[in-house]
Amino acid sequence: MKIAVIGLGYVGLPLARLFATKYPIVGFDINQQRIAELQSGHDSTLEVTDAVLKSVLLTNATETQTNNGLFCTNQLEAIADCNYYVVTVPTPVDKNNRPELTPLYKSSETVAKVLKAGDTVIYESTVYPGVTEDECVPVLEKHSGLKFNVDFFVGYSPERINPGDKEHTVEKILKVTSGSTPEAGKKVDDLYKSVITAGTHLAPSIKVAEAAKVIENSQRDINIAFVNELAKIFNRMDIDTKAVLEAAGTKWNFLPFKPGLVGGHCIGVDPYYLAQKAQELGYHPEIILAGRRMNDSMGAYVASEVVKLMLQSDLKVKGSKILVLGITFKENCPDVRNTKVVDVVRELQQYGADICIYDPLANPAQVAHEYNLKTAQELPTGTFDAIVLTVAHDQFLSLDFDALKSEKAIVYDVKGILPNACGTL
Repeated sequence: MKIAVIGLGYVGLPLARLFATKYPIVGFDINQQRIAELQSGHDSTLEVTDAVLKSVLLTNATETQTNNGLFCTNQLEAIADCNYYVVTVPTPVDKNNRPELTPLYKSSETVAKVLKAGDTVIYESTVYPGVTEDECVPVLEKHSGLKFNVDFFVGYSPERINPGDKEHTVEKILKVTSGSTPEAGKKVDDLYKSVITAGTHLAPSIKVAEAAKVIENSQRDINIAFVNELAKIFNRMDIDTKAVLEAAGTKWNFLPFKPGLVGGHCIGVDPYYLAQKAQELGYHPEIILAGRRMNDSMGAYVASEVVKLMLQSDLKVKGSKILVLGITFKENCPDVRNTKVVDVVRELQQYGADICIYDPLANPAQVAHEYNLKTAQELPTGTFDAIVLTVAHDQFLSLDFDALKSEKAIVYDVKGILPNACGTL
């Protein structure tokens, strides 16, 4: 058995590393810079430590013929002799929040070029029900000349990676599996079962597994939208939302969700995949889209609350200096994909404020490329009229906020982790 993992990002690399403890693995990615970084033994996403990565790395493709371990490459011929292909490419949405399947199409074309009789292709990317068999399989057939469920088989095992989470790592999260035939499903399930210590759940079909994945994050999105709405209501009533949630949380079946900015490549994206498919079938998903509207509105709401507090403190907003702490989509993680902190920054800029963004984990070049914003990895000098903590990085807890504040300065804490903030969700 030899496995190729296609896409070495937040999902693919941890999975490839885990598989490499038991199998020969070729990690394939079109990003040459990423390949060079990984082969040097470093993961800039911080999902796999250097020591753990180096413990499974192989120096060349030839070693995968006889040894377990991981070799990373962008050369197609290096994956030609694999018999399992695991696709872990991203599935974002476009500017109109419509599913963007181009990465899946392109990776399927790549796999098809080396696909052989008897091979199995497993998709992990989040999709709406039907994408694997209705969208990806035709690409595999067209570019390989092979027949589905006769010459090759497919499986679907949705990723459940939680970026930045060092406790719930890939092997500790129960894995849903599925296959295009009962026999294929059993093979896919056995493969994951061999490395996932938390166990597996074999779904009866690929569509069931796809649907299960897309509702996991839709459910979280809707629940967070509910507490975001509560935060808006309780702020008008001058009631501490955090205190209310703590009191309600004493009931055994109360769900512990917190208000906040909902970004990233899962919760902020996946519901749109389900909504798109529902609309294609003639059904308008009211609750799902209402939750998305609420959560997408929170950046502007946070900015308006900051401005309100500044005015109450007799601070002039136009020309003011505002320090934004954090640009990544979540704490202790360098991932800036679909971060909603950008919405806060854009809105404050509309008021004419001078914004300084400090994030010790985010790559400034990546932020500049994605959002045309300047960020710093070192704490800026000087004082600020307002400080907005948008991401709860551990490094922020030890900051001397008094030294950063100008006279009358306000501190707004989106995450509710600071003891003396002027305002919070």
